[in-house]
Amino acid sequence: MPNQNLFVALRDAFPADLDTVAVETDNGLHYSWRDLDRATAMVANLLQSLDIPRAADGVPPRVAVQVEKSVEAMVLYLATLRAGFVFLPLNTAYQSAEIEYFIGNAAPAVVVCSSKNFPWVSQIAFKAGTRHVFTLDDDRTGSLLERAAHCSDRQTPVQRGEGDLAAILYTSGTTGRSKGAMLSHGNLLSNAAMLKDYWGWQPGDVLIHALPIFHVHGLFVAIHGALLNGSKMLWHGKFDPRRVIADLPRATVFMGVPTLYVRMLGEASLTRQQAAHMRLFISGSAPLLIETFNDWQARTGHTILERYGMSETIMLTSNPYRADGRFDGQAERRGGTVGFPLPGVEVRVRGDDGAAMPAGEIGGIQVAGPNVFSGYWRMPEKTAEEFTSDGFFKTGDVGKQDERGYVTIVGRSKDLIISGGYNVYPAEIEGYLNELPGVAESAIVGVPHPDFGEVGVAVVIAKPGAALDGERLLAELKARLANFKIPKRCYVEPELPRNTMGKVQKNLLRDRYQGLFKPS
Repeated sequence: MPNQNLFVALRDAFPADLDTVAVETDNGLHYSWRDLDRATAMVANLLQSLDIPRAADGVPPRVAVQVEKSVEAMVLYLATLRAGFVFLPLNTAYQSAEIEYFIGNAAPAVVVCSSKNFPWVSQIAFKAGTRHVFTLDDDRTGSLLERAAHCSDRQTPVQRGEGDLAAILYTSGTTGRSKGAMLSHGNLLSNAAMLKDYWGWQPGDVLIHALPIFHVHGLFVAIHGALLNGSKMLWHGKFDPRRVIADLPRATVFMGVPTLYVRMLGEASLTRQQAAHMRLFISGSAPLLIETFNDWQARTGHTILERYGMSETIMLTSNPYRADGRFDGQAERRGGTVGFPLPGVEVRVRGDDGAAMPAGEIGGIQVAGPNVFSGYWRMPEKTAEEFTSDGFFKTGDVGKQDERGYVTIVGRSKDLIISGGYNVYPAEIEGYLNELPGVAESAIVGVPHPDFGEVGVAVVIAKPGAALDGERLLAELKARLANFKIPKRCYVEPELPRNTMGKVQKNLLRDRYQGLFKPS
């Protein structure tokens, strides 16, 4: 039986000449494909040498990792796959209470953290029963590398089936405790292989990697894409718009979140000539404002390809690769949408009663396909709740699909505001607010109200030099929208709270304004 270990497929895609450069870092380091092969073998051998007993439930040992971005951190991920263990990436922003929950919930056999965090992380890990805690820093130091240096640089990847667990990704936990999405080797490989074709990866492509690697976007979509194509990566430890722009003439592919595109548009060095060598700009992980989409097109001559995915499914939909329609002769990259369901992925829109919604009507988005996870770690009841009887995963996203198949995300179901019995979708109102003069961005959340049950509160960010008045903005909205959709308050703030992937943290805004309309 062929080995379905994801690492095997990635390793088989390495170029014939292993001494060519695979990764070039922003501080001048060069890693060859041979370096990646040898280093992953050594770390995999270290993991296997720990002689961790197999759990009674048959699930391979988990490796929980909270470290700063580095090529060595990527090597650790690949080595974990190679050893047949399960990789558990953790956001570098997580603090002690969160780490205590993740380690207690996932019960990892190995924890890897930054040296600066070792005193408190190790204390949590040892208390939870983890026997092995290593350090790894972004300057190529740490006990993990010191131990691995004594291991052989030859290793046979452990046999794995396509349904075997490869990674657990914890969701952000904005509505209660975080849930660990279980992704298999088959989930990850099927998505990577499909995207290689759909996004037209070709020989000679070079990827600028400027994303974090504790998240689907940077860890799976970007790294798998480059490795499966045998493509060189220009590796940025931290995103710096000027340094990324300087690298554009040496690259062909860039993947970013909307915030990164906004920051690059703020640099005078971003010109059509500077981006002339690029083939593809991809955006995801948060909604891309139509203004950013249009400004990027005008400045660089490139049309950003927006796509849609999530921790539980990796990528689900995408705008077409070619502007003339690689997969549909009539299709174009359309701003404000996330494109079409990817090949092999089924997407449907359902009402609250489970009935199919007509084209253009808003409902809950449900998906099925080889990329969809098997369930949440140690949460069988929650898993059962999130799947329909015919096997579709209820994403929790609200959206619509038009007659041509384009999918538009309207928001999260948890963001839905039910005001006086009417459904109000924040993304719809945000779209109108963002079009008003002087508005850079907006966010709308629902808060309790004694008469209506729930009402909207708008938070608006002004463009540089613009002076905004909340009441005047609401008056503008009243001329465009039904009254039940109009927020009851509008606040002008200097910024919106965001997570590390650029998503607005609406839960923090809800908490901030929760008591606004409490009866006196």
